[in-house]
Amino acid sequence: MARTGLVNQNKPNPPIETIKEIILHYWKMKKNDKEILDLILKKIDRSKFGLEQEAMPLVTQSDPGSENYGIANAHTMLRQMHDPALMGTLQHRWMRIKKNIKLEIAWSQLRRRFILGFEDILDKGVVNNWYDADIDLQRMVFHWVFIPWLQCELDSYCDRVNNTQKRADKNKILPHGVPNHIFETPEDFGAYDCKVIVSPDAVEHVRNLYAPKDHAVFELVPVKFSALAEIFYNGMGHPAVERETVWPIYCALLCQFEQYKDNAAQDEWLQDLARLQDITTKDVAKIVLLDGMDELPNGMDKPRPDGSYYMGGVNKGHGPVRNFEDDGEQSSNHGESYRDLLEDGQLVASFSSENEMESESVVDE
Repeated sequence: MARTGLVNQNKPNPPIETIKEIILHYWKMKKNDKEILDLILKKIDRSKFGLEQEAMPLVTQSDPGSENYGIANAHTMLRQMHDPALMGTLQHRWMRIKKNIKLEIAWSQLRRRFILGFEDILDKGVVNNWYDADIDLQRMVFHWVFIPWLQCELDSYCDRVNNTQKRADKNKILPHGVPNHIFETPEDFGAYDCKVIVSPDAVEHVRNLYAPKDHAVFELVPVKFSALAEIFYNGMGHPAVERETVWPIYCALLCQFEQYKDNAAQDEWLQDLARLQDITTKDVAKIVLLDGMDELPNGMDKPRPDGSYYMGGVNKGHGPVRNFEDDGEQSSNHGESYRDLLEDGQLVASFSSENEMESESVVDE
């Protein structure tokens, strides 16, 4: 994350914000914590700076709910592995009082700008009786064809948003410009680079503990079904999956599967499909938070006298040192200088409040 050095960085009731959209992902069913956490860890793997170093934020945040316990646990463990002083404190913010406004805005924009057109495409298969979600074979073929295609389209949408300068807003203290440029070189926009360098071994350890790669939940469809679908698809000449071709490809694959007469294989696919669905339910039910963890200090439920509050992880959740002019001045409450915080990679933003959709619109094109 990045922060500006403006004095009004703690406005009344500011929700934390991010510079750019990081993860937008389709999946075959309601995500459980393993799937969400796997995406976050993959993002950390790709956030390489300088000498092939992974980077992560100081804190994560989410709405309350057991589906987010895995994220809170893994992030807390990673932070504590790299900073033992954080032991005993959960490095995750629960947004109890107000919504995750930034994420709600991003989701609403996605609904308006992206989803409507694709819903029309998907409805075409239902209207023409090509697809029935209650028929297992059709659902597996649909997952195999449509989810990877929709993910590619979503990646393109995310890339466009992150490479388009947003409309200037005088009420925001975040740097203005192309999100990707700000994210990659915050120093060029008068902001501090506040990444936390993470050991690749630590990321791998946490992944193996909370989201092992070989877990069945990461199977888009049963493995043997996918292998046969690949054979059928290659036999069709490996056609490009696009808006105009996605349903014809689906129908052609479905026809080949319906003509496939291996009853034993079909029974195995259906058993595997039921197993995958059962695993998701059981995994969510058994997740618990790390024991003995205090919550981060401050936050939305503990506003300051002026109505402002701090949501970040700087200074172990107490907020950044207020005097940014004197690098050597110590915080009267916490004994850490601005230079110490900056060198330790602990300085992050407390962002201004903005919940109006129009403020997030891209520059007129």
